[in-house]
Amino acid sequence: MTQASEEIRTRLFALQDREYQAFNAKLLPTLPSEKIIGVRMPLLRKLAAEYRGTETAAAFLSDLPHQYCEENHLHGLLICGLRGYDETVAALEDFLPCVDNWATCDLLSPRAFRSHPDALPGQIRLWLDSGRTYTIRFALGMLMQFYLDDHFDPQWLDWAAAVQSEEYYVNMMVAWYFATALAKQPEATLPVLETNRLSPWVHNKTIQKAIESYRISPEQKAYLRTLRRKTAGTAVPKGR
Repeated sequence: MTQASEEIRTRLFALQDREYQAFNAKLLPTLPSEKIIGVRMPLLRKLAAEYRGTETAAAFLSDLPHQYCEENHLHGLLICGLRGYDETVAALEDFLPCVDNWATCDLLSPRAFRSHPDALPGQIRLWLDSGRTYTIRFALGMLMQFYLDDHFDPQWLDWAAAVQSEEYYVNMMVAWYFATALAKQPEATLPVLETNRLSPWVHNKTIQKAIESYRISPEQKAYLRTLRRKTAGTAVPKGR
């Protein structure tokens, strides 16, 4: 471990909240509780802002893998603050194989991606094909964040529908993506459900999440209820 990582780990433990650690451990069942320090996200964001652009941050980003969840959280926040597209992709290529929980995965929203809508889909395609649970989840999250509004293309729906996995955290993100797509691009998205292109579990979870959304009209929700599929004998995806 580098001196920079030692410094940051000391700072993180100084911010430890043991009650929050116990609470967080319940939310992150894929992690041993001893890997969670217990640092609240506003404090992590403040620490990331303090270190952003420093030599300490650069050394920390090059020192993988980390031991603790909050170290990964901080790493992700530092990547989100990078300005260059290429350096952001390079940093993610190093980091994504180390991501081991949904919370670290879902906090990733790189600022550099917002100004490169034409370049990003090719990289997302590579991440979707990676075979790694949280890399795939991240790729789906990028499609959801950046390509359901001005840069929408129906092919992104095809990409998401083609994801086949037995992993709970992948399938939940597929469902989340399509529930959001139903709200933002309903005409293009409804046929995915009407033609049963998703696995029964993901199909029904998509409908459940859409019905729970305030962005879906009562009329849309009533129709979605008619599209539910029987799931007797369908296994719940593993990894929960």
